[in-house]
Amino acid sequence: IDKDALDVQVKERKIQEAAEKAEHERFAHEMKKNDKLMCLLEERQKNEIKDMNRALIEFQKNFQRPETRREFDLNDPQALKKDRPARVSDDDPRCTISGMQKFSGEDLNHDQRMKFQKEQFREWSLQQQKDLKNALADQKLADDLYDKFRIEFDRKIMEEQRKEEESRRAVCTATKNFNRIQAAELDHKNELEKAQKIKDDMDEITCLLRGDFLSENPDQAIGSWGKHKVLVNRWKGMNQEQLLAIREFQKEQALEKLRVTEQERHRDAEWDRQRLQAARAQLLWERHQQRQNQVQRRDLDAVNAELSQEQKAKNIYLKEEEYSNIPTDEFYAQFNTTTR
Repeated sequence: IDKDALDVQVKERKIQEAAEKAEHERFAHEMKKNDKLMCLLEERQKNEIKDMNRALIEFQKNFQRPETRREFDLNDPQALKKDRPARVSDDDPRCTISGMQKFSGEDLNHDQRMKFQKEQFREWSLQQQKDLKNALADQKLADDLYDKFRIEFDRKIMEEQRKEEESRRAVCTATKNFNRIQAAELDHKNELEKAQKIKDDMDEITCLLRGDFLSENPDQAIGSWGKHKVLVNRWKGMNQEQLLAIREFQKEQALEKLRVTEQERHRDAEWDRQRLQAARAQLLWERHQQRQNQVQRRDLDAVNAELSQEQKAKNIYLKEEEYSNIPTDEFYAQFNTTTR
């Protein structure tokens, strides 16, 4: 087992695990930071919605009260309690022309009514101006609060980013120091291994140069059982006498092989000559047999032709004899039957 290689693999694995751990911690820190930012943003959004709802309620309370609406008199729950008779006195302003309660020329409170209307209009104008100033003050206060909250929120975000940068720099510094220490240890170990390897190589070279293997000492192959028994793993070759004996034996083998080859060549030549003679004799016998068959065929054809002529002549003669001995009617009937 290569322990040094295993140790290097273990250290590399530890370095990789440390880097992965640092990466996971960085991801976790990023996730925490993002969660914090999301929480702050959600809180900011909720506060904005709450401020907007509060401002809307305040605006409705100040500027959109039910009694300020034009149709409030139609929906006033206290309308019947507030209602008055059709006419209280002769100077009742509610007495219209259609009510036939007051006629032209009977308006005795015109000056007082106009003065009262002007005073009422002035009061309404002052009240509207006051309400407008209050609304502007409330809006300015809300804007100031929103600006303060936004500034505080931005300050918190900047603080978190600063802490994140500091932690990231600390992690990077620690990682660089660890890598530098590991690189120094690895360089030192490589130098030691290189020096040890050089020393081992020099020892091995010295041992080989001084040993019997490279010097090719033939005596090291002699076994303890005599010269005829050699050690195969130490044998360095044969001597000149053995080589000469082997060469002589090889020459004898070569001459024997040439003699055997020559004998085989003569035997093959004899076999080829005999095979050619046998083939020539077979061809001559086949030709002779073909000529005899042709002669026999011609003789047989001639004999068959003669026999055929004799048979035809005999058949004609027999028919003539048979036809000459029968009556004419029977002859014609037999002739017709034969013809059919």
